[in-house]
Amino acid sequence: MRFSVRHLWVLGVLLTGTASNTAFSEDALVIYSGRSDKFVKPVLAAFTAETGIPVKIHAGKSTALLTKLKLEGNRTTADLFISNDAGNLYKGSEFGLFQAIPDDILGVIPAGSRAKNKQWVGLSARARVLVVNTGDTTVEFVKSVFDLADPRLQGKLAITHSSNESYIAGVTVYMLEVGKEKTAAWLTGMKGNVRRSVYNKHSKIVADVAAGKKAIGLVNHYYIYRHLAKHPDAPISIRLPDQGKDGMGVAWNVAGIAISRYSKKAEQAQALVKFLVGEKGQAQFAKVNREYPVRPGIAAAKEVPAAGSFKVADVPMEELGRQRTATLDLLESVGMP
Repeated sequence: MRFSVRHLWVLGVLLTGTASNTAFSEDALVIYSGRSDKFVKPVLAAFTAETGIPVKIHAGKSTALLTKLKLEGNRTTADLFISNDAGNLYKGSEFGLFQAIPDDILGVIPAGSRAKNKQWVGLSARARVLVVNTGDTTVEFVKSVFDLADPRLQGKLAITHSSNESYIAGVTVYMLEVGKEKTAAWLTGMKGNVRRSVYNKHSKIVADVAAGKKAIGLVNHYYIYRHLAKHPDAPISIRLPDQGKDGMGVAWNVAGIAISRYSKKAEQAQALVKFLVGEKGQAQFAKVNREYPVRPGIAAAKEVPAAGSFKVADVPMEELGRQRTATLDLLESVGMP
């Protein structure tokens, strides 16, 4: 049976059940986390060291864990939900799964990176960029993500499958910036260029571009720098698309956190959120993940392009959830793999 993009999203818990079976102590905060352990454990360990509040992680795919949280309802053991995508946070709020976070905690984060109803807040941000092989001059013409539909890139382009959450979020941004018609034409062109051969991980795209198997790929920015940290001589570089006076800017997305509506440890959960949006928590996200802190005044990792040095598409993060159904409809209409 072939599942559509919508089925892959809605049934994520059935298709990607990767959660830990770790037993949770009764006094620990339980987090359903859609982020890789290696990227959240260091900052959570710092929180426990500072506050004495223990934390247990139940890890998996963000969409799968959101579905699990919805199915469990008031039976859930989860106190908090961490998503690698703003769209899932919006949908969780829409499902009535979260509770409001106090204003004194939320106020340090810009309005565009948190929920209007105060039920979730962004923790770190990523940019959708191009990774290019520096030895391949045939892709020098690519300045915009929409250039990826050019037939000159047949067999040279690398993208993820269309159920990838960052991919969906990026398409949403492009759809809102240029409209459905142009976005559909772009998707159709990319579909032809990849010949239905797509990737399940951004890291594999970067590796294949570095190896010369592909010339260019569409990825989240930090995957490039994680690869270069291990392979400093890799022939790859970042290209920030859609810049300049007439460019829409790069697509932006945030990972974030929400407190479960059914948590019996709201005070401790609020303490964790406060720590994660605080200066220490934000600085550690930047250091460990090479993502962009969402709190103003906290510097990103020195190797990534400085925040404010490039143009970002002006799309509020809530729109990534609000428009998700329209995006899924568009992907299905094109038949993206």
